[in-house]
Formats: sequence, structure tokens, C-alpha cells
Amino acid sequence: VQLVESGGGLVQPGGSLRLSCAASRNIFDFNDMGWYRQGSGPERDLVASINVGGTTKYADSVKGRFTISRDNAKNTIYLQMNSLKPEDTAVYYCGARILRRYTWGQGSQVTVSS
Repeated sequence: VQLVESGGGLVQPGGSLRLSCAASRNIFDFNDMGWYRQGSGPERDLVASINVGGTTKYADSVKGRFTISRDNAKNTIYLQMNSLKPEDTAVYYCGARILRRYTWGQGSQVTVSS
């Protein structure tokens, strides 16, 4: 299984970016998929997830600003990020879970700075 991410970059505070994650297999094979981010520390924290039934979950820090969605026909999930803040700066990883096993994308740098 491969997850290929795209869409990171540099944006000013208040701006928007959209991340994409294309899977090499049917996304309904996964229990859930999501976006995680890793800042300066070692932890990779959940940003948003969507399960096979379509239920979404968000970190409190991004609620109302970020939206996770999927395109079933393209086996792709997205993360629309609006009203970006400097503290959103991190490497963002797409993750896909089957039971306890995670597959990760290559990571996308998102930098929010003026």
C-alpha cells in the first residue's frame, strides 16, 4: 500500500492550503484514514480523521478551520485548511489504519509565516 501526499507549502497567516493523499488501493479497505502532524517535538498528533462510515473527528485546535473529506472514486482524502496560524506549522502525514497497522505517507511540510 502506498499513500502519496501533495499540496504542502508556505502560506501567510490567515491563508489556506489543501492537502491531498492518494491511496494505491480502495480507501474502504481501511478502517479509517486521517491527517497527523509533527512539529518540533517527536509526537505525531491527530489533526483530523474519517472512518469507513464517513464519521469525522478533529483536534480541538483545528475545529472550524480544517475540513477532512474524501473522493471515493479517486481513492483520495483531502484536508482543507483555512485561517491558518503560525502554530499550524508542521510536517503533515497522511495515515491509513487497518486494525492496529498504520501506513504513512511521505509527509508534507506546511509553513505558516509572514
